[in-house]
Amino acid sequence: MTTPPMSGDSPELLSLADHIWHRWRSVRVHGGFVARNIDTGRQLCVAPDRPWPLASIAKVPLALVVADRVARGELGGDTAVTLQPAGRSPGPTGFSAFRHPATCAIDDLLLQMITVSDNAAADALFELVPPADVTSRLRYWGVDAIHVRHPMRLMYEAATRVAGPDFTLGRRLAVEGSRAGGGHVIDSLDVHRATVGSAGALVELLCRIWTDDVASPAATATVRDAMAKQPASPRIGADLQADDVAIAAKTGSFLTLRHEIGVVEYGTSRVAIAALTVSERIARIQQDVDLAVGAAARDAVEALA
Repeated sequence: MTTPPMSGDSPELLSLADHIWHRWRSVRVHGGFVARNIDTGRQLCVAPDRPWPLASIAKVPLALVVADRVARGELGGDTAVTLQPAGRSPGPTGFSAFRHPATCAIDDLLLQMITVSDNAAADALFELVPPADVTSRLRYWGVDAIHVRHPMRLMYEAATRVAGPDFTLGRRLAVEGSRAGGGHVIDSLDVHRATVGSAGALVELLCRIWTDDVASPAATATVRDAMAKQPASPRIGADLQADDVAIAAKTGSFLTLRHEIGVVEYGTSRVAIAALTVSERIARIQQDVDLAVGAAARDAVEALA
């Protein structure tokens, strides 16, 4: 595999970007990585502009658009939505795992969607704010490299359409089914059909959310608060667990995708990070990949904070 574009705002940061890339290749993943100090702008990048399928990372722009509509009075945050078992989006957490009808307010659906990555909660919000509307609002805000194209349910349906319910086969097809130019036999891994974004665009969005430079201040505060409540940060935070470190993050996992984006606060510094990885292995559990992402995040925070 050819070496991707890299950059750093100093020779040391450029060297660190190269080190991160080679560490990732040693565990057979490729992807995009951007880390930026929100206040100084110093950053390092690996493949910052390449689009990647986002999986549950898409819930962050959805949350921002929903929260902005609530803040502007277009949606009522306390409006109750009933989720029926039939047709509910698959997933291991939250309403996706419920067997009976459940009623929840819009504000709390947003919290469920971000904190425990509840796919059913996300798709209930997509019913209110369709993917095309999310992308349109992102364009209005000047966010051009994130494309929200489908609800979470269709991400799974695209995989089962070609692999059936066997996710071991699905992961094998995820590895072997890539095509030239970003195409893929699984639509939700095809950059022309899936919800996609680049690491650079996601870090830029995080920086704008953390500085109240996008949407309404009430909406950005809602998203920051929800991301801070994610119970664990298994990738960005894998090597940054300490009392003086605060992490607000959102994971995204699907077949061979193992992503996380977030903001690490250490002392007076705030570092926004997007780590988007695609594995070349079919194992369901790849802790070495999570640790490689965690090591990249730790090194980036130490270099930029």
